[in-house]
Amino acid sequence: MQITALYAGLLAPLFIFLSIRVIGQRRAARVAVGHGDDNLLLRRMRVHANFAEYVPLVLVLMALAENLRATPILLHAVGILLLAGRVLHAYGVSQPKENLNLRVAGMAMTFTALGIGAGLCLLGAFGISVRF
Repeated sequence: MQITALYAGLLAPLFIFLSIRVIGQRRAARVAVGHGDDNLLLRRMRVHANFAEYVPLVLVLMALAENLRATPILLHAVGILLLAGRVLHAYGVSQPKENLNLRVAGMAMTFTALGIGAGLCLLGAFGISVRF
């Protein structure tokens, strides 16, 4: 599962970065639990949580599809969409004046990765191979 491992390895540092930003803002705002009405902390928490909500499922779908011998180009497409989508979403939502276009584009890319990953798994489960 080299392709899935590649994207997991690329996404993990982004998750660490997002985690550190939450921790840093918690310290700055002196908030141990919750967001304490600190809007920047809340924004950073949601970016981090949104990443944690979507990335693991897409990586699991990629791993399963790769195990079912999905074509590498489709697996890379899913990985690139996921990585780019998460970066765009994180950047868009992290702005003091949120960039809604980047947020929407990031989520659209993430949903596309999720849908393609699910489709590859379903096709693979029925023994149908898609080749490019």
